[in-house]
Amino acid sequence: MSDTTSALLHPAAPHHIPGFLPDSTGSDPFMIFVGITLVLILLAGGTIYFRLHSLPEKLAHGSGQLQLVSILALLALVTHNNALWVLALLLAAVKLPDYLTPLKSIANSLERATDQKDGP
Repeated sequence: MSDTTSALLHPAAPHHIPGFLPDSTGSDPFMIFVGITLVLILLAGGTIYFRLHSLPEKLAHGSGQLQLVSILALLALVTHNNALWVLALLLAAVKLPDYLTPLKSIANSLERATDQKDGP
């Protein structure tokens, strides 16, 4: 520092200003860093949130209850009701027994049996 600048400063003022403080031009590098970091954290957090929210649908993919799980997960996303998401996750994790296929098979067998008796 020159002698004229030193003479203008207060004796208690520091001669070195840290880099995170704004300088005389008004640029604030620390605020820019914090702003960019905040945007990146928000984007990463949103990505994690939506991936976690689609977990029940990924678990139920290929099962017969995919539509029900998807509707519950979408309702949980829109209404912010965590109980619906937990219900969708439990429904996706637990395989429900299939009662409809044996009943259809019995009905088809009875229909074929009654059609055969009527024929001859």
